[in-house]
Amino acid sequence: MSGDTDPNNIDPMGVESGAVDGKAETPSGTADGGAASAHDTDPKSPTDFDPAVGRGLLDVDMGPSSALAHLYRGEVHRMKLWRERLDRTTNWAVVLMAAILTWAFGSANNPHYVLLIGNAAVALFLTIEARRYRAYETWRSRVRILQRNVWAPGLDPSSPINDGWRERLAADYRRPTLKIPAEEAISHRLRRVYLPLFGILSGAWLLRVLAFGDAAWPASADIGQIPGEAVTAIVVVFLAATTVVACRPRSWHARGELREEDLRDESATHHADD
Repeated sequence: MSGDTDPNNIDPMGVESGAVDGKAETPSGTADGGAASAHDTDPKSPTDFDPAVGRGLLDVDMGPSSALAHLYRGEVHRMKLWRERLDRTTNWAVVLMAAILTWAFGSANNPHYVLLIGNAAVALFLTIEARRYRAYETWRSRVRILQRNVWAPGLDPSSPINDGWRERLAADYRRPTLKIPAEEAISHRLRRVYLPLFGILSGAWLLRVLAFGDAAWPASADIGQIPGEAVTAIVVVFLAATTVVACRPRSWHARGELREEDLRDESATHHADD
């Protein structure tokens, strides 16, 4: 029997005409149907692979239509989609803050605590955006690995390449993982957007109870049976906690992200890890 299967030699049930009474014709002859080779039964056999798979994938002469180029385009597109999701969350937080400020100062009869409710709503948006940023960092880290170890050496052959970047990228494709902890994501979004929003809302609340209240502070900060001193203390503690989370020194897991210290130090952009 030749190595190729004759399409006319297969019955409608998908069984070759040479397979009769539990015996099948193999390239080396006729053998019992139950005596399958280790290659057929063990999908994890070390010899169960095609050596041609991936050949030329990362050749130095690859063109813009190569598999790796398409992979890079796909990762950039996915990163862009998650970047847009981050922006949408930020936009809604800003719109909500503007609406609350407008309503709170629209009339002297409007309660001041609506500004504190606005702080709680913005904190909810911060939580959602931090989760999205962790997912965004997964795709952005892949793009940065390719940029640093493929495109940068292609443009400048003297630029360094990180050892093991292919293994690291392959492992991430096999088992994607989140690259940064939740606190770091919250800190990043606080620095970028949300700490100023909390400051504006809290400052507006302070102005509201001090300058537009019916009574003097702390009575003007009362919320029902909660005394004004307690309400003020909660606001101060909240602002202090968010400031500490945003500004405390830390080792950043998000590599290659532009930060204020990177913009001040030009050499940092040349020596930062991917």
